[in-house]
Amino acid sequence: MFLLFSLAASTLPQIPVSTLPKSFLRSQQHYNRLFSMASNNLHHHHDENGAIATTTAMATDTLNIHNSSPCKKHKRFDIDIRSEFSHHDPAVARINNGSFGSCPSSVIEAQQRYQLRFLEQPDDFYFNHLKPSILRSREAIKTLINADHVDEISIVDNATTAAAIVLQQVKWSFFESKFNPGDTAVMLHYAYGAVKKSVEAYVTRAGGHVIEVKMPFPVASNNEIITAFRNALELGKSNNRKVRLAVIDHITSMPSVVIPVKELVKMCREEGVDRIFVDAAHAIGSTRVDVKEIGADFYTSNLHKWLFCPPSIAFLHCRNPELSNLHHPVVSHEYGNGLAIESSWIGTRDYSAQLVVPEALEFVSRFEGGLDGIREWNHQKVIEMANMLAKSWGTHLGSPPDMCSSMAMVGLPTSLEIMSDSDGLKLRSHLRECFKVEVPIYYRQPEVGEVNPITGLKEIGCNIATTGDNNASVAVSE
Repeated sequence: MFLLFSLAASTLPQIPVSTLPKSFLRSQQHYNRLFSMASNNLHHHHDENGAIATTTAMATDTLNIHNSSPCKKHKRFDIDIRSEFSHHDPAVARINNGSFGSCPSSVIEAQQRYQLRFLEQPDDFYFNHLKPSILRSREAIKTLINADHVDEISIVDNATTAAAIVLQQVKWSFFESKFNPGDTAVMLHYAYGAVKKSVEAYVTRAGGHVIEVKMPFPVASNNEIITAFRNALELGKSNNRKVRLAVIDHITSMPSVVIPVKELVKMCREEGVDRIFVDAAHAIGSTRVDVKEIGADFYTSNLHKWLFCPPSIAFLHCRNPELSNLHHPVVSHEYGNGLAIESSWIGTRDYSAQLVVPEALEFVSRFEGGLDGIREWNHQKVIEMANMLAKSWGTHLGSPPDMCSSMAMVGLPTSLEIMSDSDGLKLRSHLRECFKVEVPIYYRQPEVGEVNPITGLKEIGCNIATTGDNNASVAVSE
């Protein structure tokens, strides 16, 4: 099969065959013929051999065609999505909202007002406005995630910073002999790369032993993950060791799968794990979050990915802030006043992204159903797209729909021969540079003895910000 991403009504350059994975294109002539088919007819086209090229709008105009979207209220309030995201490059189809998120113009304008207020009179802003504004955002987050008290909420730059805060405390527990050398930390094999590096830097170097849960992928059910995690905990307790830390993703980044986090946290409690940290970088705005139901000691999520805040902002929820003894890794004048206050001033810098959470929530409230309505619409549309692509390519999704969020993994045709991470990166660069489509490509190492394995998958994400004029079409030809 042949995969072709293109932008509707775009003029695209010739493609150097040498940039593609092996057998991606049989010839430049073959590419030209198929591209002509796709760009001239965005519905169905029979080539000279009778094969069907199926094209699909990946990012369509919500205001015009989605009857079930939260944009019913959107229309009543006369809000134009295209104007809210007019700063996006209209020639680029961004199907990877999960990487950096999308911030509407109304929130950007609020952020710029804070920036100007600081520049106009920084001393007045520092002494009279900064901390009250951060507190306002913390209170909004508290309500959003159903926390008990605002003191449980600290605002930090991103989930990677939050991980460093938690893991730094684990490191000191080893150094202060509260934990023993060889005690274990358990984390998913598919944990985010930066968090895995942090575990190496803080836990392994301090004498801890790290066990990675070999989560199956593709995955068919929550039970597969629960079983794999239970086995890892048992391994962690072998040889009279103790499991001191569990790092659990709420939604894995790559490949993207919604993890049964409540069940895993409950299991950790029953097994006596000392500290449970949930890395939920993609969660807020992409899946339901109730920190009291989840019950972890520490929970973090970015707000610039799926909650329409500008980059970068995240929160770290601490279930027992008075007992946790957490500190920000950047030590400044507020050291010792509690993590929330320490995080509110780590030196002179731009704090404006941390101040506009209420404005982002106001933007969300304009849509029917609010954040829940947007989240449900994103999920519905990404599953529709994923199923359509899988059917066209003769492949399958990486997980059932109920284990997808606003992102889904779709198997690529095996004829693309994605045989390494390098092949995936090469294809991603090719799509970006030649077709102006931004989409992550994942290489999956096949199991021993697996017949005709699907080794390449693409991660597609759907968000209302990807609607408008940047219509990406996908063409498939036998």
